[in-house]
Parts: sequence; C-alpha cells; structure tokens
Amino acid sequence: METRIVKVSSKGSLGHFRPGEGLARLDHWEVKCEDKSALKALEEAAHELRTTPTPVAFPTETVYGLGADATRSPSVKGIYSAKGRPSDNPLISHVCDLEMLREYIGQAEGGQDPIPSRYRTLIERFWPGPLTILLPNPQPTKLAPEVTAGLKTFGVRMPSSPLALSLIKLAGVPLAAPSANASTKPSPTTAQHVMDDLRGRIELILDGGQCAVGVESTVVDGLCDPPVVLRPGGIGLDELRSCPGWEGAVIAYKDQSEEGKAAPRAPGMKYKHYSPKARVVLYESSCAKGVTGVASSELATATNGVVNGHATNGEKKTRKIGVIRTQRWKQGAGLRCANLQRQKTVDEDRDSPFEVIEGDLLDESEKPIGRILDIDLGRDTEGIARGLFSALREFDRRGADTIFVDGIEDRIDIAAAVMNRLRKAASEIRA
Repeated sequence: METRIVKVSSKGSLGHFRPGEGLARLDHWEVKCEDKSALKALEEAAHELRTTPTPVAFPTETVYGLGADATRSPSVKGIYSAKGRPSDNPLISHVCDLEMLREYIGQAEGGQDPIPSRYRTLIERFWPGPLTILLPNPQPTKLAPEVTAGLKTFGVRMPSSPLALSLIKLAGVPLAAPSANASTKPSPTTAQHVMDDLRGRIELILDGGQCAVGVESTVVDGLCDPPVVLRPGGIGLDELRSCPGWEGAVIAYKDQSEEGKAAPRAPGMKYKHYSPKARVVLYESSCAKGVTGVASSELATATNGVVNGHATNGEKKTRKIGVIRTQRWKQGAGLRCANLQRQKTVDEDRDSPFEVIEGDLLDESEKPIGRILDIDLGRDTEGIARGLFSALREFDRRGADTIFVDGIEDRIDIAAAVMNRLRKAASEIRA
C-alpha cells in the first residue's frame, strides 16, 4: 500500500459555524473552502472514509488523528489493524457540530435536549477544543461496537481544527480517531511523524502543519458523582473546576500503565504509551539532582559497556545521550560536552518548536566518549506540551540510546498532561 501526504493549505477559510447564542453557536458547521486545492483534498479524504475500510490521518489541534467512519465495523477495525492497537482500548469519536452529536445520542424524554445538563457548561466553554466527554451509548446504537470496546458509554469531542471539522462534515458521520501513531509510540504532531509510523499501512495523510496543543484531549466522566478526570490533556483540572457542577471534580487516572486490569474507561489508561525506542530517564521537579543536571553516576550507567562496545555489524557504536530541557537545566544538563553545533530537525521546514544542538560527550579527562543531543523546550508549559512528542521522536530519528528529561511541576493547567505522558514513557523516574 502506497502512503501519500497531501498538503491542505491553511490560507483562507475552511469553514465556520452558523451564528447563534450559547450552545446554539455550535449547532451547525458549514464547509467553506476558499482554496480549491484544499477542498479537493478534503473531498478525496471524505470519499475514502465513506467508501473504504482504510483509515485516513488528519490533523487536529491536539495531535494527528487516525480517522475512520465510527458507524462501520470494517472501518473501525482498520484503525486497530493499522496501529496495532489492543481491541479493548476504546476510541474517541469526533463530531463537527452539536447537530451531529444529537443524532447519535438518542432522544431525551419530553423533548428535552439529550445532552446531559452537567456537560452543558463544559461544552459552552471548551468546545470546540481539547475536551472529550463520556456519554451513555444508546440502545440500539448507530456506533460500531468496536468504538466502545464493549462499554456502555462512548467518548466524544468536537475538535477546534477547521480542517478536522470540515473533513467530518464532508464525511457525514462521526470519525473514530485515536492518535495516528503505531501503538505505544509517541503521538504524532506532524504529518511526517505519521508517515514514519504508518507508511504502507494507510493510503492518505492530510498535512495541516504542526499541531497547536501537542498532547491529547482531556477525558472527563460527568455521568458519575463526583465527576472525574479519566485522562489529563489540553484542559486543566483547575479550568474544569471553575465550571458550575464541576467544582468537586476529582482525578481518576494513574501516571503508570494499568495492564492486566479491566477494560479501560478511556484511552490512555491501561497500556504503555508514548514511548520512544530509547531508554527515558525522567527527573521529577522535586529531584534534588535535577537542579544541576544529570549526575555523573547516571552518565556512567548510561554509557557503560556501549561506548567501547560494538554494533551488530562489528563496527564500534557511538553512544548517543539525549537531553530534553525545560525549566531548570542549562545546556548539556551539567554533562561535559564540546563542539556543540545546531542541527537541522526533521520538521525544520514546518515551524519546528525547537532546535537540536549536537556535540561531543566528554569524560572527566575531557576525552570524547560519545555524542550529546540537546533540545530546549523552554519554560512555558504550553510550549513544552507542543514540543514534547516531537522531541522524543527527534531523538529516536537520531539514534539516541538514553534520553534524560527535566520534569516540571504538574499541579496546574496542561502540565499535568505533560508529566502524565512523560511518566508513561519513562523507563526510570528519579524523584
């Protein structure tokens, strides 16, 4: 199967909501593409979604999604097959407007709005955007059983990406769409990331550029009391608690995978996720060693037996150490290094959120013992979230053996999502 990347121009409008007040402003999305090539690409993708079982990758504001018609089992099975995803891991459905959502959640008694009242304040404030809500799956349901993985609820969100909204509208059905990566790998935030993982497994990748948020949506369950957060994401707990009916919202997720447990209530809860090929060592923000950087003993462990070892072809293998800096570490994270130079990133032509510095890694006698790769994601939490998955993938592309990461405080906003993803990716955590 040949995989193509089709660029969708961001110039001009791709669509808009009909004017309205309150929730009514989200009732109806209209496709309006000023760029004919963009409309052609969207129509081609929508046709493939309607008529074939092969999923299509497309950008949202969070990460790239792997979309399929949520009403057809063969299409949804295509997602699990392309990703290598466990079949008991439920999928989030994406809608373009409230008109589409109401069509799939059934009728309420007495002609009332079928959207549960507890969600209305969240929808009005955070939709379209990085928030997924759990709703009862009506019986009979129009959704394919593979979407819910046997659960009595289903997750749904309305993305803020005009490209995604117009694609869903043209497809005419909700799109089941997990992240468009191979299962367990870091989520993709560019079209090239999708190509790296799914080349030969799907036919079409819509390229809308770098994702703005960089981590997946927050998943909440407002059907229970108190309401709970099942997965941290683009909307923080404090933001949720500021909404009426959500003041007592509590956390119901763990930062480690829960393999062996019952079927997860939401994506990202049960299985190992977000992991690069390299060994990841995470320094929590509370770790004293992390204030000055990576300890020399850590470096010795990371390089032991490999710097002087040999690759499988008999040639000497150069050890590569990656460093992801955020709010505390200086360049090189306290390691001895020299001859540092800026390198071109894989996303250089698509507004990469960071630059890569590479140089020699030195021992105590100033002798080169390997290579160091350094990425600074900055101090801004949103910038860290935007660049995190790209940084992990960049180090994979460059063959890093070990990645040291400077963790951040996770008490507020999107920082909880950043640290949740890092803890799931980490081979070791230094607290």
